[in-house]
Amino acid sequence: MEIINKSDKKVLEEYEDFVKNSEYGSFMQSLRWPKVKDNWGWDAVISRNDEGEIVGTCLILTRKIPIFGVHFLYAPHGPVCDWSDKKVMNDLFEGVKVLAKKYRCYQFMWDPPFEEKEEERTALIEKMGFSHIHNAPELTTIQARNNYMIRGIRGKSADELMASFKPDWRNRIRKGPKKGVTCEICGTEALDDFYPLMEATGIRDGFSIRGKEYFVKFIEGLGPEHCHLFMCYCEEDGKKIPLSGAVTTQYAGKTCYVYGASANHHRNLYPNYLMQWTMINWALEGNSDIYDFQGIPFYNDETNPNYGVYKFKKGFNGEVVTYVGEFFYVFKPFMKKIVDLCEKIVMDRHERKRQKLLKNRNTDMK
Repeated sequence: MEIINKSDKKVLEEYEDFVKNSEYGSFMQSLRWPKVKDNWGWDAVISRNDEGEIVGTCLILTRKIPIFGVHFLYAPHGPVCDWSDKKVMNDLFEGVKVLAKKYRCYQFMWDPPFEEKEEERTALIEKMGFSHIHNAPELTTIQARNNYMIRGIRGKSADELMASFKPDWRNRIRKGPKKGVTCEICGTEALDDFYPLMEATGIRDGFSIRGKEYFVKFIEGLGPEHCHLFMCYCEEDGKKIPLSGAVTTQYAGKTCYVYGASANHHRNLYPNYLMQWTMINWALEGNSDIYDFQGIPFYNDETNPNYGVYKFKKGFNGEVVTYVGEFFYVFKPFMKKIVDLCEKIVMDRHERKRQKLLKNRNTDMK
């Protein structure tokens, strides 16, 4: 086990190459990710075999809790290793313990993205002393547990994938361009078009959105090799009209549709279908094995307002993948109780403000 030397360029490159090329990797375990989460600190652990080769890594975000002087440590979709390898998992956790002491950590959490049905992997982590909420309810975890993916796409042609979609979805993908819709690969220069769509989507679907600056950090932090902003437009009276947009990543063999937004107008042009198709083609061009539509909260409840998200993604003929969720290791039980209580008070206050804001917006729109 070793704690990464942030000033050693060779080690940093070695770490990044391992994560980027690992089947267990995630863009949230890249050393680029702290550039996005720049309001957190970070550190990382490396595990090597007897030949000195990296066999496991774990990027850890660190957040200081005001007043109490302790830290919460979180490895988003980490660690990066074979989660069935007891030796490597324990070696990485020894590094976590060293960092926990350094940062006066009261609680550590990681959420390796393996499936809930992989019980042996879950048992291994629990035997390490971690607690885990089995079948955690929707929207109670930081990362979505229920996701929709098209897996095994590497080596397939665009025509093969198109043929696998539902007929209506194929038709709608084709209708957009016939009606003048275009989909462009953009960068931060198009955020002035994207962000109003994000605001409209947040109001329409009733969720809070991040500030515009976050999307600048997201796109620039991951860089053009690993992140694009896709934008769909139509033209009216010589002007480009933004219809839909998506922030999408490509890393470690996975192309992930992370943030999406669409306008309330021109929905008959089906821009979201063309946008998804363009991103799927980017996945094929980038030799990805997985196209990940990401979260489908409440996908099994047809009465839930979010069911439409699942219905839309389902037409691309992928599959539901349910991750195991979060594992917690408590280093300071008493401090955890205090911090949890304070955070609950703050979150309840924020939720009341959010509900009041949504109510006022809905009233204004009537």
